[in-house]
Amino acid sequence: MADNARAKRLADLIRQVVAQKLQRGIKDPRLGSHVTITDTRVTGDLREATVFYTVYGDEEERKAAAAGLESAKGILRSEVGRAAGVKFTPTLTFVADALPDTARTIEDLLDKARQSDQKVREAATGAAYAGEADPYRKPSEDDTTETDGDAAE
Repeated sequence: MADNARAKRLADLIRQVVAQKLQRGIKDPRLGSHVTITDTRVTGDLREATVFYTVYGDEEERKAAAAGLESAKGILRSEVGRAAGVKFTPTLTFVADALPDTARTIEDLLDKARQSDQKVREAATGAAYAGEADPYRKPSEDDTTETDGDAAE
């Protein structure tokens, strides 16, 4: 089993080689400039690599890019093998990165929270307290003199 540093270096190399080959070497129109390689992970035995990617566009372009990556898998693996110089070239698995969808969901939730906060601010404008402005009891002068008198005895 390889050490984690070697797996990390190989993952970085795979990410660079696949990104460069997608940018310059693959002529598939489905894999235009709208495909971005975001991350790569390699198993500890260096046999399998998972390549995460995002696609700029709608659902149809994402499906087309997934099909294009699947068809170019052999060429990309050959390029990785040439660049890496390892005994066994890892198999490549392409997975659509969920990061943009997660970020979009978080942004939507934050927008809802901002709108809710704005509604609360608007409702609080000009509102008065239900009771007194200061709801805490304060000792009256009579209470302080009795406690002082008890302490003196």
